[in-house]
Amino acid sequence: MTGMNLIINGENFDFSEGKTVRQLLTQLQLAGHPVAVERNGNLVPHSTFDQTELNERDSLEIVTLVGGG
Repeated sequence: MTGMNLIINGENFDFSEGKTVRQLLTQLQLAGHPVAVERNGNLVPHSTFDQTELNERDSLEIVTLVGGG
C-alpha cells in the first residue's frame, strides 16, 4: 500500500497504514483515547471514524482530551 501525505496539526505527515480516521489514530497510537478530529474544517463524529476515508493532502486537527482537576 502506498502512503498519502496529510497535514496534521500544521505538520506534514506520511500516512501509510490505512485510509480511515480510525486507522490514522491507530498509527498515531491514539486509538482508544478521547480525541476530537477535524478534517478540512469539519468535525468528524466519533461514530464515523471507521467509515471516514482520508484523501491526499487532507488537513486534520487532532486534539487529545486530558482530564484533571
